This record gives sequence, structure tokens and C-alpha cells, in this order.
Amino acid sequence: MLKTSKIVKTPSAERLLNLWARRYTPEISPLLVNSSSCDELLKASTPKGRALTADKLKEKMLDVNCQMGWIQTKNLYSYIPNVLDLSEARRITKFAFRVYKKLIEIYQQQSPKIEVENNTLSQWVIPAVEELAYALEPILIVFQEQHVASKDWRSLGFMTSQLNFSNKLMMKRLTTAEKVLLSPYLKFVEEQVAMPWQRVCANAANYQLDSPELKLVEQMMPASSEIAQSVYCKLIELLPNNRSRRGKLADSNISHSCLRDLNMFQAYMLLCFLEKNMAPIEQELIPLCAMVVEGVEIKWELTQKWCEVLASEMESRLDSEQKDLLLPYTQAMKQMFFKERKSLGCKEEMAAEIV
Repeated sequence: MLKTSKIVKTPSAERLLNLWARRYTPEISPLLVNSSSCDELLKASTPKGRALTADKLKEKMLDVNCQMGWIQTKNLYSYIPNVLDLSEARRITKFAFRVYKKLIEIYQQQSPKIEVENNTLSQWVIPAVEELAYALEPILIVFQEQHVASKDWRSLGFMTSQLNFSNKLMMKRLTTAEKVLLSPYLKFVEEQVAMPWQRVCANAANYQLDSPELKLVEQMMPASSEIAQSVYCKLIELLPNNRSRRGKLADSNISHSCLRDLNMFQAYMLLCFLEKNMAPIEQELIPLCAMVVEGVEIKWELTQKWCEVLASEMESRLDSEQKDLLLPYTQAMKQMFFKERKSLGCKEEMAAEIV
């Protein structure tokens, strides 16, 4: 869940902020086929080009996309009776619209310098990622509160689905260059409501640059997406027949949410590591997982293997001293999920002891 957190600009926090921003580097390979594509990117990145992009996503279109995003989310969870009534759906859609309206305003204001040389884009990420976080934070928290206040508490878990569907609908109206430039912002919104990277950066202020804790987090943050992909592939191999209401684990429509959630688990693990307690996982991540497991009917077998394989993959990236630092937290995560197996919707006979 998203919680308010201010980042004190120490050298340690600055270092993690830079790593956080790198998560939102645009994928430019579709534009490197020829010089005209590069020219298109440069034009779209100018203030005039960004204004044209924003005009394509004018208020009426944003509103329609948010409504359609909610409809698709509702259909996805249609097997849950009376998830939300019509008035609640309208209210939540209204706040989703406010999120995107603010995001597009920020997109227009931020105009980074982009240079393309020999079909290579110089390092570019969302400028001042913490400023983007602060600007969106009040609206995202209210958006989150609308889900919390709904009659069915499980609807809190639908936020990322709604944002993901809305993001895809918005991208359909844009050119390739516009998609490249806007997609990091849309990715940021979807991750910000689920992943506590901002709180990880804030906690870095409590550590010196040369501390082993900061060095460990600094090493793990950039590898999180690669770790998620590796764990996902291993889970498919280990559980080829595992399926939920949404389909098999290997289905293309499930991969996005699995990779996002594996990144989320890592962010929570690193947050607990820097805070030196397991409260974020115990009080936030486990209740959210309980809702998802119950709603989508995920088998305990997957939940157990998910924790085991992720912990093993994270530990494998560390030297022996670093592993000793992280091991108490990975072990605690596995034990906490094991203890919560009943609330995760599993049966006693399905649970196996976590090693």
C-alpha cells in the first residue's frame, strides 16, 4: 500500500533515488530502425510535442479510458458477486481520472533533454522521480482510500488491475514515439500504488554510503526486474499445471501481474531489511496476498514456492557476508507466510513445511 513518506536528501538517499528512477528508462528499440524514427522521438519530447500528446488524451478521452479500465477490471473479477455497486464504481472511476489528469499535467511540465547519437539514446529517465511521487501522492492516496472504503474490502487489490487496463487503453491512441516517452510515467503510477520503493529510498537516509546494508540494497534494486523474470520462469517449470481462476501461470495475460508482484515482494523485503523489522510484510503484504489468494483462488502450492524461489534467487545474488545480513529477513518472510496459510485460503493438507 502507498503511505506518505518524505525523503531526506542525504548522499545515501540520493543514490537510491537514482536507482529508483532508472526503473523508468524508456524502451527505445522500436525507434532505432532509422533516422526518421529518432527525429520523431526528439519532436515528441519537446514541449510542443508533449502538448500534442496531452491533447490526444484530453479530459473526455481520459474519462472514457478510466471507465473502460474499470469495466475490464470488473469483468476480470466478475466471479466475485457484488464486488462494487454502480455508485462506488463511478466514484472510484472519478478518482482514477484525477490521477491521470495530474499525471498528464506533470508529463507536459517535465521536458528532459534527449540526445540520439549513432542510434543510441543517452541516459534518460523520469526527471526528479521523487517530485513526481510527491505531486501524485495526495491523489493516489485518496484513490486508494476509495477502494478501502468500498463495501467489499477485496476491491483494494483491484487498483493495479484498473490502472493496468487504463494504461493499455491510453497507449492505443499514441504514436510509437509518444508511447516510448509516456510509458515510463504510466508504469510509475501502476508501481507506486503497490511497491514501497519511495519508503526504501527514505530509509536509506539512516545509513552511511559505505554501510554494508546500503551496499546490499544498492546492489539488489537494479537487479529486481531480472530477479522477478528468473523467479517467474522457475515457477513455471516447477508448477507447469498450476492455475487460478485467471488461468495457468504461464498464460500471457498473467505474466504481467506476476512480474509486477515479484518486484513488489522484493521492494517490501528491502524495506523490512532497512527498517530492521518485518512489520511492512506482516501488516501490509500478507493481508494483500490473503485477499488475492482468496479472490483468484491461487493454490497454496504456488504461494509456498513463490516465497521459497524468490528468497533463494535473492540470496544467490549476494556474497556470503551479504547473505548473512539478508537471510534473517528472507527466512522470516517464508515463516510468516507459512503461519498465515489459513488466511491465505489454503487447506492444512496442502501446506508443506518451508525449509
